[in-house]
Amino acid sequence: MTTLTISIIVVFVLGYALIATESLTKVNKAAIALLMLVGCWTLYMVDPMQYLQMMHPDYTGGAAGMVEKVTGIIQEHLGDTATTLFFLMGAMTIVEIVDQNGGFNWVRKVMKTKSKRALLWRIAFLTFFLSAILDNLTTSIVMIMILRKLVTDHKDRMIYASLVIIAANSGGAFSPIGDVTTIMLWNKGVITAAGVISEVLIPSIVSMVIPAYVLSLSLKGELVVPEAKKAANADEDYLTASQRKLIFFLGVGGLIFVPIFKTITHLPPFVGILLVLGILWTVTESMYRHLEHDDSDGMQKRVSRMLTRIDMSTILFFLGILMAVGSLQTIGALAQLGEGLNVWFDGNHYLVTGIIGVLSSIVDNVPLVAGCMGMYPVQAVGDMAVDGIFWQLLAYCAGVGGSMLIIGSAAGVVVMGLEKITFGWYMKHISWVAFLGYIAGIVSYWALRTFVF
Repeated sequence: MTTLTISIIVVFVLGYALIATESLTKVNKAAIALLMLVGCWTLYMVDPMQYLQMMHPDYTGGAAGMVEKVTGIIQEHLGDTATTLFFLMGAMTIVEIVDQNGGFNWVRKVMKTKSKRALLWRIAFLTFFLSAILDNLTTSIVMIMILRKLVTDHKDRMIYASLVIIAANSGGAFSPIGDVTTIMLWNKGVITAAGVISEVLIPSIVSMVIPAYVLSLSLKGELVVPEAKKAANADEDYLTASQRKLIFFLGVGGLIFVPIFKTITHLPPFVGILLVLGILWTVTESMYRHLEHDDSDGMQKRVSRMLTRIDMSTILFFLGILMAVGSLQTIGALAQLGEGLNVWFDGNHYLVTGIIGVLSSIVDNVPLVAGCMGMYPVQAVGDMAVDGIFWQLLAYCAGVGGSMLIIGSAAGVVVMGLEKITFGWYMKHISWVAFLGYIAGIVSYWALRTFVF
């Protein structure tokens, strides 16, 4: 490993440490993430030729074509990042439209309870199974919007929101469409839908139930149920009950349709999200077209106004983190790490995938899984065969492992931004609980593989 490579890793680690200590430094994590992005790629440009020769052995452009090649690499990473960001912005806007127009009122009524522990279990299972149908990112946004209508105390809501992260990641791990990493593995053909559902479902449930039980012990008493504010129901002055139901089914049904759209068209998920947003935008505009321009309450519910309220700091944080991780992938650090793990642990796939899962809480799980798919060839039989132990454990560990740190998953990053949960608070109160569930899930998978399958 060269001095330059070490320098890039040091910049990443230093930036990560500053993000982790945001509550102490009082510097917004988005600013640090952007500096990480610029710092890592600037160092890369000190001597990009060594990385081009190592990671792109087919490159023959020499020094003359170096800048063009590097620009293409950065644009490729930016393109991958942009698909995530547009998906995020589209999903957040869709959920906000549904929420602002009373679409979640019936969910609030179904989930409503005075018992803190009863609400926790309802939130846990609804998030878990919804995440398997949608994705963990979209599910987290939906559940946070619902929680805001049910829980007024912010300290309590942070506990519920943390469980949403855990349940969303666990729910996405057993479904072939529930998480980006499982979609990657499924599309690659190393796991089958039937195989991953049948063998990873129980470990995923275990990884959710145990943290939920531990967190339930910290919740005592009854909730102060918030009264429905007139402002929250102002949509009743403008929309009929049937119109609100239509918005709900278009929004939530559209989110469910996104993976179907991807399967049919083979286009990236963000295209499906933009389709749903476009349809919902058009429908709501037609519903509100009778409003006068001076009707401020009604105008606030129009999509054009909602778009101005997007949390750009969260978006920029996401951009910085993903592009910084992309630099680590470009210099080959992630691939070297994966190879090293396989050598150090002598092919013990429970340990290798377990550590990969822990690493996925630090860096993005997508390049980790991508690196694994590139490093480890599919075999005809054994642990590396289709639906073998390695690939199924990789799906579980990469998905569930992201819950151990709040910035370890897309769901965590979004919840962090929406509920203003600090890195330090999550690490102190939640990380060990998520780790407990993570280990218990791996043990249950071993038991199933040893004694059942």
